[in-house]
Amino acid sequence: MPYTNEEGGRLNNFASEPQVYKAEPPNARQKRNFIFLGILGATMVGALIFVAYYISSVS
Repeated sequence: MPYTNEEGGRLNNFASEPQVYKAEPPNARQKRNFIFLGILGATMVGALIFVAYYISSVS
């Protein structure tokens, strides 16, 4: 592990850094999956809001 000496003789221990890489843009299939998951998530949130409203107005 890399150590550095500071003033007064103190040692600092730094974590090793991970290798950096360039992110690739999503392809057409990944974009389609993102859209599908977004629609699915929005539908689930809407359904939960509907169920909460229904339950609160039953009594």
